[in-house]
Amino acid sequence: MDLEKEVAAHYTTGVLEQQILDALQSAGVDLSHLKPDDLVAIEDFHIGGREATQALAEFMSLRPGIHLLDVGCGIGGPARYFAGRGCKITGIDLSEEFIATAQNLTRRVQLESALTFRQASALELPFDSETFEGAYEIHVGMNISDKPGVFREVARVLKHGARFNIFDIMRTRDDSFAFPVPWAKSSETSFVATVTHYRQWLNDAGLEIVHERGRHQFAVEFMKKRMAATASSNSTLGVNLLMGELAPAMLKNVNAAIASGVLEPVELIAVKR
Repeated sequence: MDLEKEVAAHYTTGVLEQQILDALQSAGVDLSHLKPDDLVAIEDFHIGGREATQALAEFMSLRPGIHLLDVGCGIGGPARYFAGRGCKITGIDLSEEFIATAQNLTRRVQLESALTFRQASALELPFDSETFEGAYEIHVGMNISDKPGVFREVARVLKHGARFNIFDIMRTRDDSFAFPVPWAKSSETSFVATVTHYRQWLNDAGLEIVHERGRHQFAVEFMKKRMAATASSNSTLGVNLLMGELAPAMLKNVNAAIASGVLEPVELIAVKR
């Protein structure tokens, strides 16, 4: 099995959409009148959740009608958030199940006119050069070994002056950390890099960094809240739906790695020169 298939398999259950719908129904949500806000608890599959998405948006120079590329869109949470702010989004992901779930949830909340989802590799984007007015990836780079290749592809499909917005978990020192974590069951599909590497690879791709912010303390506080909420709540809604039975171990391990300073979520905004 090649690397991209292994990564896709990590996120594939075969029953994800039905699990989400069952959980929503159990929580008392009317599926016949589903609203975007009903999905917030399960769709922001990254540290900081919706708050982190909103924080990143402050640096993205968004405007109504802007066409953004979502690299590694998952089930479409951030894409639907940005669509709600008037943006047009095209999302790509390796996982066919994520794409199908993203499409169906988007139809249910009636945002399909602003959103397109395609199964594709970030290393071979199926788009013409200079197609998009912006792009973003949120907690995606940890699964990609060839980040320079992805950055070159993103730069190719961006218009000049467009922004590439990154919120990834990055390594701050060489110490090991325990697996499983949300993005990988073992080190074989985990490719966490340092911010120094990101800077170099973005620059080599023709992308100039205009904003950088480490979010260590924000992440520590968020993970404490999430662990406490998970322990005290009987709710079926949460990112555990995407992680399955390994969710407690995954959250514990990534929390420990961030708290100890081995890993840190970092915002980077780069402009195509």
